[in-house]
This record gives sequence, C-alpha cells and structure tokens, in this order.
Amino acid sequence: MAKKALFQEAVFQDEAKAREALEAARWPNGPVCPHCKNSDQEKIGRVEGKSHRPGLFYCHECEGQFTVTVGTVFERSKIPLTKWWMAAHMISAGKAGMSAHEIHRTLKVTYKTAWFMMHRLREAMKEIAPEPMGGGGKIVQADETYYGNTSKRAKHYRKGHSRKSSVVALVEPKGKVRAFHVKRATSDSVRDILVRNAHRTSELHTDESPLYRNVGREFSAHKTVRHGWNQRGVYVGPEGETTNAVENFFGIFKRGMRGTYVFCGEQHLGRYLAEFAFRYNNRSGLGVNDRERTANVLASIGGKRLTYRPSH
Repeated sequence: MAKKALFQEAVFQDEAKAREALEAARWPNGPVCPHCKNSDQEKIGRVEGKSHRPGLFYCHECEGQFTVTVGTVFERSKIPLTKWWMAAHMISAGKAGMSAHEIHRTLKVTYKTAWFMMHRLREAMKEIAPEPMGGGGKIVQADETYYGNTSKRAKHYRKGHSRKSSVVALVEPKGKVRAFHVKRATSDSVRDILVRNAHRTSELHTDESPLYRNVGREFSAHKTVRHGWNQRGVYVGPEGETTNAVENFFGIFKRGMRGTYVFCGEQHLGRYLAEFAFRYNNRSGLGVNDRERTANVLASIGGKRLTYRPSH
C-alpha cells in the first residue's frame, strides 16, 4: 500500500480515532491507572464534558486522573497522536529503519522534533525484564561485532576493534534476538550477558573466539564453528553448529546504520540496537505484519520516560 493511501486511514488523520486505537493497544482489557495500577473497571470511569481534555479517566481507588499517555514516553508531548502513529509506522515498516530527516519531511515537524520522536519510539522498543532465551533442547547463538569509527576520512579514524563500540548479540535460530552495547567485549562482559539472558540448559553455538571458552562450560553444550582467519573457514560445523542467524542480524544492523542513519553517537547506540532487535523480533517471518508491528510499538510505551535533558 502506497504511503499516501495508507496515511488516509482514520488512525493517521483523526485524533479521536488515534487516541482510541492507542487505548486499545495499551489497554486491551480496559484502562489501567498509572498512579496506583488499579485495573478494576468498576473503579475507573471516563470523564466526559467539554470542560475536560479528551480521553480523561478518573480512578476511584486513588482519586487520580489520567489519560493513555500518562506514564509513557508520550507524556507531556504536544505532538498529535496521529503523527505519533505515522512515525511509529514508518520506523517499524522499514527493515533498515527510517531517518529523522524523512520523518521531518513527511510529518511536517521540525528536524529536532523528528529526532526526539524517533528516540522516544526506540525507548519504547526496549524490552523490560524479558524471559531467559533458549531452554532445554534449544539453541542460542552468540557472537560479537564492532561498530563505529569506520570512515577512513574521519578526523579521528584509527584502525582496530579497541577504537570501535562493542556489540554482543544472542539469537535463537528462527526465533528472537537480544543485542547489547558493552564498553568492551571481554570474557567477563560476555559471560554476564549470557548467564543473565540465556537458560543454562541451552546449547550454546559460537565461533572459535576465546571469549566464549569458559562460559561455554556453564551450558548444557557448547559447540563452535571454525570460521578461520578472515572468515575463510566453514559456516556450518559437522553437528550443525552455526552462527549464521546472529551474523544475519548483524548484517541487517550494519546495513541499516550505514545506509539509513550514517552516524550514531556511542551514547545512543543502545537505543538503535533496541530498534533493530524489535523489528527482528516482530518480523513477518514470525507472523507479524506492519500494522501489528506498529501497534506493538505503541503498546510498549508505558513505564518509560525520555526527556530532552536528564533531571538532576
């Protein structure tokens, strides 16, 4: 569906419809008070009347008022919800992401507003307290890569991994991914990520990097595929061990960062990783279409705040 035809739908044009759709995405079982977490629908009422702002609710449990944006990354935003729906769709639908310049041109907002909208949406894409990956009889692939400082024309360009940002990712083959920005990929930092995010009963697949040698003993099995120098070895071992899935994710991430975003400051890298991981985990191969992916972004806006400047 062409962009212009798509954005003629009510959720992108009618503020009331956009609010109703956001309420349905965030509260599939009815409103939940962000102040006291009350979800008893008999103790929550909608406040009607021209003197009240649209979408206002009243909680009889804590006597507080709230709307669907309270306690979310949209709180205190003056941007219409229709534009938030457009931005969420644009960042979700493109496999390689969507630049803030494109959001700025399409939504007719300032570049600063578009940039901040994108970071709020990336914040919403972050997982909070996810379940461990893998499990008995399942495989988790792990690998590390290095990003940034790649242009030889850059003023401060230096060769070597130590000059780049380290990224560690875990992938379930034909499943989901988690990606982490670490200050430096070491045996200790890699172990911390693995033991916090993967079941010890999982079978761990990695390349021959010494980073995984010790932590591999903590899993039910550890199989390595020997890529050899400059990736001139094998990609699938004799027992089917491979890191192809995690390398595929890294390929998507790097192509998007080079082709769409061009530059990313290290302080923001974690949010960009959350964006690419979210799209990967909500891809069409897992049965999620563009509409559902957009709704999933907006369903995850609660409990997360992002301001222009951190409060002190």
